Amino acid sequence: MSKNRNVKTYNLPRASRSQASQQATLSQSPIKRISKKNTLQIMGNIVPKATSRLRLDVAVWKSALQMAENPDNQKMYPLHNLYKEAKIDARLTSQIQNRKLKATGSGFVIKNLKGDVDDELTATLSKNDFFNTIISHVWDTITDGHTLLEFDYPIDRYTCSLIPRQNVVPIAGLVLKDYTDDKGIKYRDAKEYGNWLIELARPGELGLLNKAVPHVIFKRFAQSCWSELCEIFGIPPRVMKTNTADTTALNRAEQMMKDMGAAAWFIIDDTENVEFANVTSTNGEVYENLIKLCNDEISLLISGVVLGQDSKFGSKSKESASIDVLDDVVNADKRMIEQYMQDKVMPAMYLIGFVPSADLVFAWDQVADIAELWTRTKEVLPYKNVDDDWIRDKFGIEVTGDRQPMTQQFSTPPSDFFF
Repeated sequence: MSKNRNVKTYNLPRASRSQASQQATLSQSPIKRISKKNTLQIMGNIVPKATSRLRLDVAVWKSALQMAENPDNQKMYPLHNLYKEAKIDARLTSQIQNRKLKATGSGFVIKNLKGDVDDELTATLSKNDFFNTIISHVWDTITDGHTLLEFDYPIDRYTCSLIPRQNVVPIAGLVLKDYTDDKGIKYRDAKEYGNWLIELARPGELGLLNKAVPHVIFKRFAQSCWSELCEIFGIPPRVMKTNTADTTALNRAEQMMKDMGAAAWFIIDDTENVEFANVTSTNGEVYENLIKLCNDEISLLISGVVLGQDSKFGSKSKESASIDVLDDVVNADKRMIEQYMQDKVMPAMYLIGFVPSADLVFAWDQVADIAELWTRTKEVLPYKNVDDDWIRDKFGIEVTGDRQPMTQQFSTPPSDFFF
């Protein structure tokens, strides 16, 4: 349905579109402006709202999760507000950025259907902020789940906006102007859907952050309790006994306690007695262990391994195996991005006039393992000739022809070889 709508909107029936794509050359500029515009302008109708910074709690998370999974009256804003709060966590932020940069930081190429790479177009898009922003948002579906992007051409450049996930109701296909409303724009019925407006991930996908939230909650609880422990036992409170019925003595005692430092203090009557409960002596190991557990769980969730953080039980073999696991995770992310770019993004880019042909393919640049390639090159050298230019380009080694074997160099010793 959306495909027919796109063809109708841009007056490009299948036959003429195929013919136009065959005539387009890959050396054309990637910016091909068309007369059609995004008339929907969803982002302009969104009501900005301040995020309420509430204390994270398991009950709040369960309530938000229940609202997000309700098929009859889905509400996404409580859960995504929790996501926004959870992203403040340093370990979670570090793990997400580490995994994301490994995937999106790789080079890509633009090919035609025959597999020929257009170097000029690839270089142009690699430096284009609009195109790279789309790739970043595609990866974010892994952590944040359902994603709705809106493209626009306001003046002289293309822009990409993420529709706030709090305002999107994926099951009903609605965008709410105010995320507390019940009625909104049915974006799947708009003519811009599939070209100026693209949807990534399935409506029920909540992302990895949903699984990370409880670990962030427990971690903050442990940090708060540990901080309170330091406050109480790091600087023990002071007690003064005096005649509280004597106003002069009471005021003097209060002033004395204020002048004696920053430790907590209290004043009791000289006839009263205060006893501190005897607790197991601890330096906070129980909180430290809980924080470590939560950190490890976050690392396992995002990276698949606990990589580089465990200095006590770490080893070179363990780290090498962990890097291999992380590489497998990153490769899976890149395949996911490649699929979304090919199935949804590149067709939309052609329809809005950003790329010159419908027969363009997005692919990650395959980077060779230099160490393995050098080993294989050395193994083949005794049997085959290797081109000097190829060695210079691949390994940066300046070569000047073949070296003569040692047996030929000293086949006839010089006259003064021994004397």
